[in-house]
Amino acid sequence: MNHCEKNDDDSQKNIFALGFVSFFTDLSSEMVFSLLPTFLLGLPGASTAMLGFIEGFAEALSYALRAVSGIFSDKFRKRKPFVLAGYALSNAVKPFFAVAKVPFDVLLIRVTDRVGKAVRTSPRDALICESVSETRRGAAFGLHRTLDQAGAIVGPVIASAVMVMLSFTVRDVFWLSLIPGAIALFIILFFVKERASKSVGDLKLLEGVKSVLKGNFAGLLIVVGIFSLGAFNYSFVLLNAQEAGVSNSFIPLVYAVVNVAHASIAIPAGVLSDKIGKEKVMLFGYGIFLSTVMMLLLLPATGYVAVLIALLYGAYLGVVETVQRALIPNFVEQKLRGTAYGLYYLVVGLAFFVSNAVVGTLWDYFGSSIASLYSVVLSAIAVLAMVLFIKKKALQ
Repeated sequence: MNHCEKNDDDSQKNIFALGFVSFFTDLSSEMVFSLLPTFLLGLPGASTAMLGFIEGFAEALSYALRAVSGIFSDKFRKRKPFVLAGYALSNAVKPFFAVAKVPFDVLLIRVTDRVGKAVRTSPRDALICESVSETRRGAAFGLHRTLDQAGAIVGPVIASAVMVMLSFTVRDVFWLSLIPGAIALFIILFFVKERASKSVGDLKLLEGVKSVLKGNFAGLLIVVGIFSLGAFNYSFVLLNAQEAGVSNSFIPLVYAVVNVAHASIAIPAGVLSDKIGKEKVMLFGYGIFLSTVMMLLLLPATGYVAVLIALLYGAYLGVVETVQRALIPNFVEQKLRGTAYGLYYLVVGLAFFVSNAVVGTLWDYFGSSIASLYSVVLSAIAVLAMVLFIKKKALQ
């Protein structure tokens, strides 16, 4: 085996290792988070508004901090220490939901978990990029996304199974989540390899941000930001199913449809993006979301339509969340990939936070039709903006 073949083999091992890290971490997380809302609401002094505040605050903080971790991983030319620290923090703190007594305990643990996610996410995505050639990047992110979602599917199943078959309590399940979390950390320690290039000189933090925002990357962030202002959380897909008459006992199956569609399309979308261009496939993903909200707006609210909407929504997630992450490195230098991912997550997170707040408010006061119309308008503008972005790039 020559040196290039060995490097290629090591790179493939890195992609699989990072994929299984996400699989076991998501398995652990979804064992917990599938039970956390009802657990929280059973604590003294808890309310639905408090649940919304905890989730919104934790996610917003997580997205904001991803920019910081990405910038510093570029600064020190190291990815693995940030990845390890982020996964270790999240996987170590989640089981302590088992000792939470009041909502404030839940807030502290949830925020700490999201900080861990913030620390690891941008450096991890940069490490995936540095572990594979540009022509196979879409497939790599597709594989990672599929394994991640597979964990999200298996986790709730295990949680339900041990509660039904072994009479575990919710708090028992929280403690049990420590096992898959520990497996994830073992994989990072012994199978994930550092791939960042050696330092090419001192990189000043603000100069890195300025460099990343030059050229087409700033335009891409604008398009992504517009789309994210209209894209909403899966919770509204489940709310639509509930309003369409799907009973509460079957709502988890609607959620399963979203996750299965997401996992099933990620690898094909990534492979296709490597062949025909990532911008084109991302445009296709935007179109799927636009079709989803058009159905939500125009079709009658029935159980069958609700399931079809869930299926399309999951397909949109699988395409866009795979291809957007694979596309970003095309617009920045290798030494600034962590910074680029951090800025990407910052834009997406803030826009997504605004979107969910707006859609939720419109849904509450005016109904699903007006909320859907808002998303239709924003996603249609994003589709047009992406078409113009692709044409502009082709002329350069």
